[in-house]
Amino acid sequence: MSISRVLGVLLLIAGIVLIIMGIVASRSLADNLSTVFRGRLTNQTLWFILGGVASAVVGLLLTLGVIGRRS
Repeated sequence: MSISRVLGVLLLIAGIVLIIMGIVASRSLADNLSTVFRGRLTNQTLWFILGGVASAVVGLLLTLGVIGRRS
């Protein structure tokens, strides 16, 4: 298994963990109050979710060999 695939799997797992952390954080009291008064989630929750999605996408692309391929 190449290094890029191992890195891809690790990024995919980290992305999934960050997404789960973001979902759990979005259900907290602070986020519920932020949503009620400001109409949006807290910055920390948004960074968890957006960072998780980005990490998972890059990890999936590396794992599948779409990027990081040597020609």
